[in-house]
Amino acid sequence: MQDYPILINITVALVAAFVGGIIARRLKLPALVGYLLAGIVIGPFTPGFVGDQHTIRELADLGIIFLLFGVGLHFSLRDLWAVRDIALPGAILQMLICASLGILLTRFWGWELASGVVLGLSIAVASTVVVLRNLMDRGLLNTTTGQVAVGWLVQEDLATVLILVLLPAFSAQSTQPIWLTAGLALLKTAIFAAIMLFVGIRIIPWALQHIVHFRSRELFIVAVVVITLGTALGAAALFGVSLALGAFLAGVVVNESAYSHQVEIEILPFRETFAVLFFVSIGMLVNPLLLVTRPAEVFSLAALIIIGKSLIILVLGLFFARPARTMLILAVSLNQIGEFSFLVGQSGLALKLLTQEQYQLLLMGALFSIVINPLIFWGLPWIEKGLRSTPALWRRLDRHAPVPELTDEVQHNHVVIVGYGRVGQHLVEVLTRLDVSFLVVELDAGRVAELRQQGIPTLYGDAGDSEILLHAHLPTARAVVITIPDAVAAATAVATAHSVAPDVLLLARAATRDNVRQLTELGATSVIYPELEGGLALLDQALIRLGYSEQKVHQYLEAVRQDSYDLTISSPREQEALAKLRPSLALQEQPRGSE
Repeated sequence: MQDYPILINITVALVAAFVGGIIARRLKLPALVGYLLAGIVIGPFTPGFVGDQHTIRELADLGIIFLLFGVGLHFSLRDLWAVRDIALPGAILQMLICASLGILLTRFWGWELASGVVLGLSIAVASTVVVLRNLMDRGLLNTTTGQVAVGWLVQEDLATVLILVLLPAFSAQSTQPIWLTAGLALLKTAIFAAIMLFVGIRIIPWALQHIVHFRSRELFIVAVVVITLGTALGAAALFGVSLALGAFLAGVVVNESAYSHQVEIEILPFRETFAVLFFVSIGMLVNPLLLVTRPAEVFSLAALIIIGKSLIILVLGLFFARPARTMLILAVSLNQIGEFSFLVGQSGLALKLLTQEQYQLLLMGALFSIVINPLIFWGLPWIEKGLRSTPALWRRLDRHAPVPELTDEVQHNHVVIVGYGRVGQHLVEVLTRLDVSFLVVELDAGRVAELRQQGIPTLYGDAGDSEILLHAHLPTARAVVITIPDAVAAATAVATAHSVAPDVLLLARAATRDNVRQLTELGATSVIYPELEGGLALLDQALIRLGYSEQKVHQYLEAVRQDSYDLTISSPREQEALAKLRPSLALQEQPRGSE
């Protein structure tokens, strides 16, 4: 058998990540934890198979590019501006204080100042993946608190991009003064950003517009990948800026295209797959022996990330016009570090500002914080109760009236609509005219913003990949209508809805004929397959106009639907309906003959 090093490493890494992800989700932890642990398992510090770090690292670079492209694709100055009163000063102050504490801690350990700066900046930014997952799973993402958290994250993401640009100025490899190196880096970044925002914003959407006319999905996907990778590599090669910044700006530019939603759909498999390899590659660098050789440093760093960041945010809450619960949820959400911390740490490692052991210490702190973060989220009611038990402190924190969220009116006797595409929009229009209360579950942030502007109750989240439906009050709903066209997402949503509320009317849209039977078996009350439904409508009109009984035609068509759109006329139900249909033509023609 031939040697396939790249194929073997990809396969082993993904298999390990798949198993680790399943275990993590079973334990109600972020899948990210499973990916990191998978990296530890196939890393050089544990027995058994050892992956090729160089190969997986190169593949992980693609994960960084697609991850930052996705961040740029969702970047919204409007969302940031809406919560500017807290997100802008709050995120900046929290990062400065946290970074300063990190530097002080490393100085106590005897580290060089430059190393302390890198670690301090690394622990100052939270994981967007972890925060969004936690908020989404708890139905908080489209609340006022969720808006603040997203704005805070956007500010941290922008700060991280700036950090990655300026970090080389602190490198020992640089022989120029820091101010000159930093100035040149900012100048190159400004030139590249100007080109992207003034030239690229015209060329890239124009190119996508023309590629669509070729009517080839493959060409469209290739074009998106070329734009993403080409911009990232061009940024690095021509302007000396990071791949991450190039990919981020590519996403910002593509977001201005009319096809940004389609781009997101097409790029998703690349982003998710290579992002998994990125986290696995990070896990491969984690040395579990640090728990034995340097336990004091590991636990003190973890305490600074988990407890220190929470306290910093709560203290900042004393100065912002937000209720205590908002700041408490922010404190619990942001007390961890993840992908952007890894990027900053890797930059420091590449520039020789961090040693390998120092970077491993950062990774251990990240792993602890990500694992513990969901546990703290679960304990949020008890934490709030504890704070309330000290009335003076709670009054100081809770000086501002809470902003009302979803009302009880839409939480009882309502229709849950999953997906706000063409079908979902039509349902919303009809139910609005009929004065039927409803709740929309939608993943697209742009559509959610549009719905919220219209005053339509909405939950922002992925019904196919999160616990968002648990917050849609399904047991008290009149019906659940799942309109999303993706087969896997629809199946997950149906299974979740049926397990939460088995007696509620559950209507689903199927993507394929096989999906019809699958959704039925998962608990859907009725499944509609749009492609064949159009054919049944044509058959309905043809038979009625040929003189067959309208009632008998409808009985036959309903039999086809109940048999999962099986058009082979093989089931007893269909044969019986067809047998009744045949004589109906004679019954229809008899009156005509007598006239």
